[in-house]
Amino acid sequence: MTALLAVAGYLPQDRVPIEDLAEQFELSPMQMKIFRRYHKLGQVGRDPQGSLLDLLRGAVAGLDALRGQEHRVRYVLHARTFPTVVPYPHNPVHELCQELGLDRATVFAVGHHACASGLLAIDAAGRLLDADGDPDGLALVLAGEKAFTPEARMVPDTSFFGEGASACLVAPAGERDRLLSYAADLRGEFDTDEEEAALEFQRIYADALAEAIQAAVAGAGLTMDAVSLILPHNVNHVAWHQVCRTLDYPRERVVLDNVATAGHVFCADTFVNYRTAQERGLLRPGEPYVMAAAGAGRGATFSAMALRH
Repeated sequence: MTALLAVAGYLPQDRVPIEDLAEQFELSPMQMKIFRRYHKLGQVGRDPQGSLLDLLRGAVAGLDALRGQEHRVRYVLHARTFPTVVPYPHNPVHELCQELGLDRATVFAVGHHACASGLLAIDAAGRLLDADGDPDGLALVLAGEKAFTPEARMVPDTSFFGEGASACLVAPAGERDRLLSYAADLRGEFDTDEEEAALEFQRIYADALAEAIQAAVAGAGLTMDAVSLILPHNVNHVAWHQVCRTLDYPRERVVLDNVATAGHVFCADTFVNYRTAQERGLLRPGEPYVMAAAGAGRGATFSAMALRH
């Protein structure tokens, strides 16, 4: 059964108040007040002098479990929100693999589920390792992007993207952070630029994400009452309050600490939040928890996975 051997996150020290982003997006003072007071967004991480390679290096630097095990890594997956994350012909993931000595690994990107691609990458890594039949095989799942285009800096009326990264070492089996169930609901009807579709996406958002969480929890043979914690994607506070209301789940058990201080860190959110939960002592041995995310790009994806710490 797929297990997360170790999880690391990295957030740059530099922060930009969201008000500093107003001019480039032509946002009014009232819109900024809504972002800050209603959505509880405050600032986003930025590393103006650093590259995507620097962000990924920062995450892997915290992955102590990788040291001395590089020869066991069979796959390196980069979970992406956007299909293009650096200008051609740069390839920071391949550069990182060369630095780390991961010369035996197959390296590729996963971006089919937009901001939910991090969960897809964990599931794919586990399936690949299981198919290989090598109990010693490992996979490295990376997430994180630079906010280097206007589209990669803001989700209209919803959130601001922040820079950062995460790294997960995945094994085909283990007792630590075992994957119990994964559920993903793909909605192809949202593969359109029509305004009505965008409004419909907002209307069904909380229900659809709640249903994905319930599907993952049920697939693990659990009930929501048994779930000790939800590690979310950091879209904003309001969206998660709506999901919690739909689930009748205590919102104080959703780790939203990083929304105000880091913003929406692309596919790395749930793993950065894992580290926060670990530092706060919220992840306790034997207790199940949920990672959940939604993505909108070519269609929409609502996904969740249940794990046991």
